[in-house]
Amino acid sequence: MPSAVTPQRRSRENSSEVEDIRSSAAASSAAKRARLNLNGDSTSTSHEQVSPNGYRLSGDDGIQEEILRSRKTKAKHQPGSIVRVKLANFVTYTAVEFLPGPSLNMVIGPNGTGKSTLVCAICLGLGWGPQHLGRAKDVSEFVKHGEQEANIEIELAADPKRHPRNLVIKCNIKRENNKSTFSIDGKPSNKKAVIELCRSFTIQIDNLCQFLPQDKVVEFAAMTPVELLRSTQRAVAPQEMLDMHDELKEHRQKQKGIQAKIHTDQDALDNLENRQRMQADDVQRMREREVIKQRVKFLEAARPFYLYREAKNAYTVAKNRRRQADEELANMKTEVEPSLRAVNAKQAYQQQVGVATNASRKAVHDAEKVADGIDRKLKNFHDRRGELEAEIEAERTGGKETRKEVARLEQNIVRLKKQIEEQPPDLDISGYNERIREKQRAMDDAAHTIQDLKRKQEDLGYRGREKNQRVQQAKHDLANLESQAGQQESKLKNSSADTFRAWEWIKQHQGEFDKQVFGPPIVECSVTDLRYVDQIETLFQRGPLLTITCQTKNDFKKLSNILHDQLHLAEINLQHMQGTLEDFPSPVGRDELGPYGLTGWALDYITGPEPVMAMLCANVRLNSTGMGDRDTTAEQFDLLQNGPIENWVTKRSSYKILRRREYGPSATSTNVRDIRKASVWTNQPVDITAKRDLEENIQGWQNELVEFKRQIDEAQAEIEQLRATFRDSQEATKTLQAEKAAKQKALSEIRALPTKLAQQEERLAAAQQTIAEVRQRLSAIADRRDALTYERAQGAVDYAGSIETLQAAHAGLYEAEIMLVEANSDLAFLVEKNTSVKELLQAKQVEVDRFATETSRCHEVAIKKYQELQRALEEASTELHAFIQELSPEQTSAELEAEIDSEKARLEMMHDANDRGVIKEFEQREQRIAQLKERLESLREELAEAEERITGVRERWEPELDRLVGMISRSFGENMQQIGCAGEVGVDKVEDFEDWSIKILVKFRESEPLTPLDSHRQSGGERAVSTIFYLMSLQSLTRSPFRVVDEINQGMDPRNERLVHKRMVGIACGDPSLSLSSAVEQEAQNGAVNRSFDSVTVNGDAGHDAESTGNNAAGGSQYFLITPKLLPSLTYARGMRVLCIASGEHMPEKADKVDFRHCVDLARGLRSTVAVR
Repeated sequence: MPSAVTPQRRSRENSSEVEDIRSSAAASSAAKRARLNLNGDSTSTSHEQVSPNGYRLSGDDGIQEEILRSRKTKAKHQPGSIVRVKLANFVTYTAVEFLPGPSLNMVIGPNGTGKSTLVCAICLGLGWGPQHLGRAKDVSEFVKHGEQEANIEIELAADPKRHPRNLVIKCNIKRENNKSTFSIDGKPSNKKAVIELCRSFTIQIDNLCQFLPQDKVVEFAAMTPVELLRSTQRAVAPQEMLDMHDELKEHRQKQKGIQAKIHTDQDALDNLENRQRMQADDVQRMREREVIKQRVKFLEAARPFYLYREAKNAYTVAKNRRRQADEELANMKTEVEPSLRAVNAKQAYQQQVGVATNASRKAVHDAEKVADGIDRKLKNFHDRRGELEAEIEAERTGGKETRKEVARLEQNIVRLKKQIEEQPPDLDISGYNERIREKQRAMDDAAHTIQDLKRKQEDLGYRGREKNQRVQQAKHDLANLESQAGQQESKLKNSSADTFRAWEWIKQHQGEFDKQVFGPPIVECSVTDLRYVDQIETLFQRGPLLTITCQTKNDFKKLSNILHDQLHLAEINLQHMQGTLEDFPSPVGRDELGPYGLTGWALDYITGPEPVMAMLCANVRLNSTGMGDRDTTAEQFDLLQNGPIENWVTKRSSYKILRRREYGPSATSTNVRDIRKASVWTNQPVDITAKRDLEENIQGWQNELVEFKRQIDEAQAEIEQLRATFRDSQEATKTLQAEKAAKQKALSEIRALPTKLAQQEERLAAAQQTIAEVRQRLSAIADRRDALTYERAQGAVDYAGSIETLQAAHAGLYEAEIMLVEANSDLAFLVEKNTSVKELLQAKQVEVDRFATETSRCHEVAIKKYQELQRALEEASTELHAFIQELSPEQTSAELEAEIDSEKARLEMMHDANDRGVIKEFEQREQRIAQLKERLESLREELAEAEERITGVRERWEPELDRLVGMISRSFGENMQQIGCAGEVGVDKVEDFEDWSIKILVKFRESEPLTPLDSHRQSGGERAVSTIFYLMSLQSLTRSPFRVVDEINQGMDPRNERLVHKRMVGIACGDPSLSLSSAVEQEAQNGAVNRSFDSVTVNGDAGHDAESTGNNAAGGSQYFLITPKLLPSLTYARGMRVLCIASGEHMPEKADKVDFRHCVDLARGLRSTVAVR
């Protein structure tokens, strides 16, 4: 690979004095094409006399001569401006070096040669990311194709007060890990440090007013006036002004928040106070009613006190009355004591006799109880004897059965002994097994053969069904060959087998979808006028022709899953279409197509279901594609190119206009294609060969079906024979198995006889043992029966003795009862004699008992009321205690109830409402009002403080902003005036500082007033002129050491472009004849540079003072203008530098092979020769 060649450079200290014509080139080894970058100016080494327009002059013409020689400019690079840019393996460049001048640098060259690559290198090399370029997202994409890393080297002019020499920043980009590494003056660094260094020079790559790449032009045009104000401040004002603007925004937000709170709280306060006034009278009445309710409550709560007091008084009265009755009864008893003494003695005797009588009755009862017990024992003896007799009978019955079992066992033993003496029968087990196995083998063979024949039948049946399906499908295809729909489905099958299978499945399952699913346009649509069939089909690509249309999302998802996951079809195009044809209007009416040479829209010549047509309008744009039957003339083409129609088709070609809106309405290109022959919607005759093939296939498949049936029938007959053989073998096997089983059973029984004999003998011995045990049990039962007989005799003797005792008790009872009758008779006589005295005592006793009962009742009531009173007092409040103490002790409960009823009657006469809720709400509202008033006072104090802070910051910020914008406006108006237009710039000051914006007013025609610059009033070219003039107005005020504008002149007409270029040269190069008026110029130099603002220079930091910038005159900072087009005879001024980028197939690999200075000299010599002739 050839190495990059760079001409020898002058020292950095003299870099600002580089000749205006200078070239630096690098050869590129890219396989596609070689690229060469050249930096040159308009000076020449020739000493021939030439006119200012480049023609050679003769010595006799008397015209003042201008010797074109190399002259050095006095301008120097400002601190932070770009002195040199060197690239390696970056985008399109293998190796290149740029040497920009300190003023205006015009980078020219055809599209695609790498002009914008210089802009990308400046952005990435100074630490900013690719997002500021609007191109690739990753830095690795800027590495040249085929290379692994790229290098960027940028030399910035030094600030003499801070740096002894120029600064060199290097950036290395790795493709592998998408990383960038940096170094400053050969020392490793990082992106953050590089950006901080650039910011110290006020370099603003992220400000579109200072750095406007090609792909950000649209973004700059879309910038809002608010954003433009901020970008303008960043470009021409110190950081403190931006900080103050942000501070004003912050204070304004706080102010708005406080004002909103004050407004909200004041509304709430007014509302609350209004409600308080409306409810004041009602609340007063409610409070009075509340007092009454409270008194009623206290009176009701005092009931237990009154009830206890009355209960206590009642108990005291009752207790006194009882004590008096007791005393009277005691006195009466003392008076009648002698009369009652005899009665009492007789009554004592009567009681003693009664006791004796009761004792005699008890003795009789006890004797009866003993006799009854002995009688029950005698009955128990009888029952037990019966049980013993039953046991004896049971043992005897069991013994009989055991003796019968012994006899039977003896007979079995004799029989078994005889059978043992007999000979066992013969049995050939192996013979039987062999014969059985032979029959089973025959059965297995028959079964296997039957299975083979059945599988053969199934295979033949499957093949037959398959052949039959082929026959039916062939018949269907044969019928379709003769129908239009069939022909279209045949074309669909030939175009896409998967789409054809999908359409066949959809037709069979249409009922499973929410709405109808439509097939591809091949089968659903048709061309109404076959004259346009070639043009119509030219519009279609393969995809839209094969697209299946669904009307709902559910159908789309369901069909997609079935076709891909279940049917495994790959080439399927599905689309969900909800819109109708009304959603796709045509650009103009059909009756307006005549001037364009068109007869209608493509939609007018094709028909089909509406959802399918809507899908085609969305994908193929049938509604906006014009149709013509003749070729388009030049006049019609110009009309179409500037009209609303972008697509149309003629008899031989289809046209499509492509527009780049960002470059204005004139930036268009046209894509033209030839019309292809139609093959889908054409009427073609039936394919005879295909028809003959189908008929031959049908006949062949039908013959195969007949053969399949014959083979199936033969297999079935053989199966029936094998089944008969199987059944015979099965019966023979069963017979042999039965004979074998019978003989085996007999032999087993004979072999088991000794065991059975032993078992029978054991059972005989057990039975004989059982008989012996029965005899022993019968003897024991007889002994128990004798003992019971003795006990029964002893019981009879005891029973006789108990009967005698009972008779003696009855005699004593009769004697006692007689004595009791006598005592009762004597007592009754004495009682009758003292009846009156006793009645008096009894009456008095009844009275005493009644008073005692009443006293007990009153005592219980008093205790209950006392307990209720205690509970009430425990729950009562201090107010209730005080209220009870104030009550009159003489007031009764009846009077209390009357007072309660009276107070309740007063309550009923007053309005009944939710008193407690209303009063509580009223009181809470009073508290809320007090809180709101306190908070409003605090908020008003905060608002006053915020307004004071806003005023303080605004008084410092707004005048400086007005001064800067005023300078920009005067410069902008001067620029617009130079091209015969007018313009001014102002600040739109609204209440919110965050909505303050730049307002640009322009006028391009004498009859127009100044109107705001926007996309609705001005054309694209007018907006482009206004934008570049606005950016130029910032040039002399800018704080950034360099500015970049890429292809801003796109969309301008030649006149405006020439005027704009002239103004730009004058401003950037400081040419008084081309630049601003002297007043504006002087203010831009002195006011903007030297006027300090809180110790911060408006036009830059401390390093950008008059000494460092004065050498660059009025041109301001370094300027880069990139453009692909260049008009002839443009304005040129000293200080400009033209960086011409050339590339092509014939460029030499080494840059030193091209001497552009020599080429310029030759060109001028030729032009001078022509002029002389």
